[in-house]
Amino acid sequence: MVKKLKQMANKKAASTGGLLDSALAGSVKDSAQQIWLAGMGAFSKAQEEGGKVFEALVKEGLSLQRKTQAAAEEKIGAVTSKMTGMAGDVQAKAGQHWDKLETIFEERTARALNKLGVPSAKDVSALIKRIDALGAQVAKLSKGGGAAPAKKAAPAKKAAAKRAPAKKASA
Repeated sequence: MVKKLKQMANKKAASTGGLLDSALAGSVKDSAQQIWLAGMGAFSKAQEEGGKVFEALVKEGLSLQRKTQAAAEEKIGAVTSKMTGMAGDVQAKAGQHWDKLETIFEERTARALNKLGVPSAKDVSALIKRIDALGAQVAKLSKGGGAAPAKKAAPAKKAAAKRAPAKKASA
């Protein structure tokens, strides 16, 4: 009988433990279900909010890009104007130096030609003026004396006219 009582007690304990186990299992199952649903809700909310956050980040990035481009264009404009100014200054200085070199070259060439006995453009034009003046005097004198000296005066004017283009070429 003791054995029967022990078996009955064991059966009763087993059935009580089963009840406790099934109640605990049900509770765990309910908790797991609630956790699962909470996770699904959080995921859905994150998806909705994630899209909004993404769009906000895109807008902020676009704004930052525009500001950066504007600043870069401003800097490029400033550098460009500064470089243009510097190039103008350099060009002006180079032009001044070139003019000085040209003047020096012309002066030295004129001195060298003068030392060699080559008349300058001023000398040639002064001679042409003198020839024209002499031609005019000869013509004046020849009008009173006859026609033959007048013919000789005409070639002198032609010679003076031929020398005038030479003056242009030497200048």
